[in-house]
Parts: sequence; structure tokens; C-alpha cells
Amino acid sequence: MHTRILSYCGRLGKRTPQDGCGHALFSPPCKYHIQIWYTVTKYLDPVIEQGDKSMSRMRLLNESNGQSFEGFCLVKSASVKTNIKGTEYLDLILADSEGDCAAKLWDYNKELHGVYDANDVVKVRGSINIWKDTEQLKIDKIRRTTPEDDVDMAKLLPCAPFDPEWLYDELYSLAESFADVDLKRLVQYIMRENKEKLLFYPAAVKLHHATRGGWLHHTWTLTKLAKSIIDIYPALDGDLIYTGAILHDIGKIKELETGELGIASGYTARGMLVGHISIGISDVSATCELLGIPEDTAMLVEHMLLAHHGQAEFGSPKLPMFPEAEVLAEIDLLDSKMYEMFDALSGVSVGAFSERQWALDNRQIYCHGHGHLKKGESK
Repeated sequence: MHTRILSYCGRLGKRTPQDGCGHALFSPPCKYHIQIWYTVTKYLDPVIEQGDKSMSRMRLLNESNGQSFEGFCLVKSASVKTNIKGTEYLDLILADSEGDCAAKLWDYNKELHGVYDANDVVKVRGSINIWKDTEQLKIDKIRRTTPEDDVDMAKLLPCAPFDPEWLYDELYSLAESFADVDLKRLVQYIMRENKEKLLFYPAAVKLHHATRGGWLHHTWTLTKLAKSIIDIYPALDGDLIYTGAILHDIGKIKELETGELGIASGYTARGMLVGHISIGISDVSATCELLGIPEDTAMLVEHMLLAHHGQAEFGSPKLPMFPEAEVLAEIDLLDSKMYEMFDALSGVSVGAFSERQWALDNRQIYCHGHGHLKKGESK
């Protein structure tokens, strides 16, 4: 993995930015390299091969005999590649509600095996192999499912833990309570215009809240965190913080390539070229103009979106420059880290550590067993 960090830096024309740590190519990874990897995967991960993040183990594998597997799963990504001998193979990321895993179908023949795309539901059979200390599936047979298979989709799709309609109504009702009429009109208009997608969209391709309904779940959580902070600091403009919380990731519904199953398979061309922050700013600005929102109010909301990543190295075009923007950046970071930590602890026994988490500065997360941190109860 360390060599992949440096090889990516090489694509940028540098061994590391300004040779910042001074380490040689194969030296042990340091905090500087890990930070590079975190930044690269979080904001530029369309160019990184999927499937190398530590994930919870698939239900399909947990129910197998340890050497072979057979069952239903979701195709998260699929591409045809060529090995060094010139033979084509099918490279897949397969997933179910509990995790995902890289899979390979060697000696691939389109006519014999079929063509597969992201979000296809398939039945697979094969063996479980270990490659570079990581499980990888070798597929022997694969086919699309039929109605006769009667697949339980709840076992295949990772979903937010709350009903999306309820989450949407909670956020819409919160906006209804705003004292600031302009912010209320802005938030409710954007929510109404995008309701169909908001009900199933994830918040990411990978990393935090990359589940069906993940956008709403993450957004709702931020409003709950915001309420606690607003109660402590009454000088804060609560309506402005709630507006930023609800709209901060609105650009993701145009950034992420997502089908009705609610699983993001990648990025749209606009997402790759522009990114969700800029997309969100553009849409909010256009809506403010359409609704006649005062320019100074629109400017504050735009800054909230521009600064919600908090730091330049995390992809933030601007640093937070007033208290409400700072609160939004902090709670966004907090929720993403809590999600990653609880996800890492899923299935970890009490007294044990998770695998290293690249999104958490390469840390191993400890399951102490207190409260709800018990095996199988970390979410």
C-alpha cells in the first residue's frame, strides 16, 4: 500500500509533494505519506482502484464454508481487463449489505459469461483466495438473477438505519421552523426539487455513508449535532447552521453516478471535472437568484458550502471565516470519523483491534467492550 501512495504521487510528477518527508521509495510509511493517501482517496478517488479499503466482510463469505462460496450479491463495479499474457478477465467489486470484496473471473468470454454493469444483481459461485493478505474471490460461474430466484434485496443493499421518508420529513419540518423566511424558502425549494433522488442517494462512493439513503442519514445526523452546539452557544445563528448542514452535500446528487438501488458506482463527468462543492455552489446560487434571496444571505450560505471541508488539504476552497461555517466543518468531520470508526469495529471482538483504516490516518481502532461497543453491536 505504501508503494501505491508513492506511485500516485509519481503521477503528479513528484515522489512526494516537495519531497516533504524525504523518505526513500521503499521506506516505511510515515504520517506524511498517510496524510497524502487520505487526501488522495477522499477527494481524488475516482482514479484509485476500488476495493482496497478495509470493509466489513460480506454476508456471502460469512455464510460460506471458508473455502468456497455460492449465492447472490450486487455488482458494485465491473470492467474487462487484460493480463500480461493478453488474456481478458472480468474485474469486479461484489457487495452485499454487510461489505464488499474484489473478485476476478479469469479467461473471460463475453458470449459465454455475459456482460455485467454496476448495480446488476448476480448469482455467483467460486472459491475464496488470499492475495496480498486480503481476501479475493475467484469466480467459476456467474449469471444475472431471474424473478424465480426471489432474491431478498434487504440482504444485498447496505441501507441507512432509518426510513428515508422519515428522514426527509424531519429535515423538511426543521426548515419549516426557521425564523429566517429566506433560508426556509431556499432549503425547502431545493429539497422539493430533489426529493426523488434524496430518498435513495448515498453520500459517497466509498468511505462514510456510502449506503442507500446515506445522504439523508448523514445530513440528519449533522442537524442533531448542530442542535447540541446551538444550545451551548446561543449567539450562533441556528437557521444558518441548519441550512449549511442540509445543503452542504447537495452537489453530490449530480456528482455521484447512482442508480435507483442507491449505490454509487462512480462519478459523473460533471462530478469528475467539477466536484460536489462547486456543483452545490452553482445550484444554490441559481436557486437564490430564482427565489430572490437577498445577496448577503446567499453569500453566507455559499461560504458555508465552500468551507465545509474545513482545511485546504482536505479539498476546501476556503477556510471557515465565521462561527457558523466553523461549526459546520467540525460536525461534518466528526460525523464522518464516527461513521468510519463504528464501521471499522463492526464484527471486531472485544479486546481486539480493527484492520488499519486508511481514512483514519492508518489507525487500528480498538473495541473496548463498554457501552454498545460489543461484537456485532458497533453500529
